[in-house]
Amino acid sequence: MFSQVGLHRQGDRERGKAVNLHPKKFTILMANDDEDARFLVEEALREVRVSIRSKSVENGEQVLDYLYRRGQYATSSNWHRPDLILLDLNMPRLDGRETLTLIKSDPDLQPIPIVILTTSQRGPDVWRCYQLGANSFIPKPVTYEGLVKVMNALCEYWFEIVALPPESF
Repeated sequence: MFSQVGLHRQGDRERGKAVNLHPKKFTILMANDDEDARFLVEEALREVRVSIRSKSVENGEQVLDYLYRRGQYATSSNWHRPDLILLDLNMPRLDGRETLTLIKSDPDLQPIPIVILTTSQRGPDVWRCYQLGANSFIPKPVTYEGLVKVMNALCEYWFEIVALPPESF
């Protein structure tokens, strides 16, 4: 059932060699008001085995501007619909919960997977985010090595294992 190509790729993966199993470059939109946190996540994403294009914004309003191609994103030639959104909870202007609610209430945006990546580990936050339609809730790791491990697992799951919805059909 498995081809030798698949076995070769698995061998490359075990040796730590970057392997792109998909010809597509996946887009991750990350929303976090902390500049250092954004930088660390972007650095960790550079170490994953999947070809990633990351976009960063500082708050929920900017997430919606990006998704609806408003404001600074209206004429951007470098705009790509996200395949995955990483969303922090506690941001100014429009927090993660409000942003999640608005995205999941729009039929055109609803299929985009949203992963909550936050410092919160509070049960009520986890519960509420899943009620609002989050696809996953991940407490931020405390070390960079932990963050790289989480980003590798996250990208492997969302971009190599599951089938993502097409932009339109």
